[in-house]
Amino acid sequence: MVSKTIPVQPFDLVVFGATGDLAKRKIIPALFRRYIAGQIPDTSRILGVSRQNLSNEEYNVMVKGFINEFVPADVYEKNEVTRFCSMIAFLSVDLKADKGWKELSSFFDAKSNNIRTFYLSISPSLIDSCSKKLNEYNLITLNTRVVVEKPLGTDLPSAKMLNDTLRKVFDEKQIFRIDHYLGKETVQNLMALRFANVLLEPLWNNNYIDHVQITVAETGDVNGRGEYYDDVGAMRDMVQNHLMQLLCLIAMEPPAHFDADDIRNEKLKVIRAIQPVDLKDTVRGQYVNGDNSFKFHVNNTNSKTESFVALKAHISNWRWAGVPFYLRTGKAMSKKLSEIVIEFKPLAHSIFPDLGENYQNKLVIRLQPEEGMTLHIGVKEPGPGGMRLINAPLDMTFAQLAGQVDAIEAYERLIMDTCRGDQTLFMRGDEVEAAWSWVDKIMLDWNKSEIGPIEYNIGCNGPAEAEELLTQDGRSWQ
Repeated sequence: MVSKTIPVQPFDLVVFGATGDLAKRKIIPALFRRYIAGQIPDTSRILGVSRQNLSNEEYNVMVKGFINEFVPADVYEKNEVTRFCSMIAFLSVDLKADKGWKELSSFFDAKSNNIRTFYLSISPSLIDSCSKKLNEYNLITLNTRVVVEKPLGTDLPSAKMLNDTLRKVFDEKQIFRIDHYLGKETVQNLMALRFANVLLEPLWNNNYIDHVQITVAETGDVNGRGEYYDDVGAMRDMVQNHLMQLLCLIAMEPPAHFDADDIRNEKLKVIRAIQPVDLKDTVRGQYVNGDNSFKFHVNNTNSKTESFVALKAHISNWRWAGVPFYLRTGKAMSKKLSEIVIEFKPLAHSIFPDLGENYQNKLVIRLQPEEGMTLHIGVKEPGPGGMRLINAPLDMTFAQLAGQVDAIEAYERLIMDTCRGDQTLFMRGDEVEAAWSWVDKIMLDWNKSEIGPIEYNIGCNGPAEAEELLTQDGRSWQ
């Protein structure tokens, strides 16, 4: 199978924070890869904006450095970099004053029908002033989209404030709140697996599913991001957005249509149906290892911020009543891994004693490091000697098919979706607020508790109490 690349309409993209780390690592490399794939028309234009005083030539040199560092050299030719840079200009703009805004206004052709996208890769504290300036200088048209990165607030009041700020100048259909996890190939395949096949959907309920596990583990620590992370923690940084979105895609009802609002309506229903989590069903941890400890990295010996979270959640609806959802995420873990495990209930009666009482079918959906799906089933062990059963993984990664298609990074897909105006993989404002409402209750209980985070050693799977969260229910982590 050969993938079909469908070009987007010509666009004008303004990247605020164009010299920052996100632009360097993700945005510019993603745009370049889509350009050499033939998806971005040559008539499109990209404008980098920051407070730095750079000429177009100086910024082009910077862009070439971004590409050399984060795009494999064997996938492009040097002349493609030159052509790509011919689309790019740079402008120094002060987001809190008037410097550069007239020049930014003159960048656009009033008669052009190009899509106009503003990518706000900036501190949340600058979004209000930036939005007001965009409105003040009449830069917002019907064809305008605005892209906002996390953190989308730090609690419910701040999330509402951010949404109110954006809605003062943008319509909700113009706002694209990015969660890069939703741009991963396997996350989208999860929707295809559920809603495009008759095989699994009849089993996708509490009659057949025993429990669900969602794990996002990282081997890296918070060194270099300590000040930020001490203010945020794993619950706000990961659970409120990444893990919550994965939970929604697993638990949502089939939407009426494959349409952005229909899908987000169903996700919102899931979030609103999640029961408040009891304090005893949560575990928060903090990694330790002498000078490499969390407290050392955040430069706060009294820090009670969690670098690890595990919790058990329940969804109050007909489909999922009685099915626990176990979520965990952490820094400085034993391996880098993001996966979802759907564990099915055991057979009501087995005619094969060798299958074992603890055997259960399970579907493992891997987001990283190798995206794919594996269905674990019981089969006869090959060879003579009677009916011996083994647990065999049924590979559902479609490796040969995927091998004929160039891998696409999440940001590539999401940025192109903003150009198309497709909000399917982006969070809606009420969705964000509902998630914060649920998380805030857990954070409030933690703050009231005299018990701080449990220490765990770097390179393990978190505190032992996280294992007990499942073993007390007769289960274990994948």
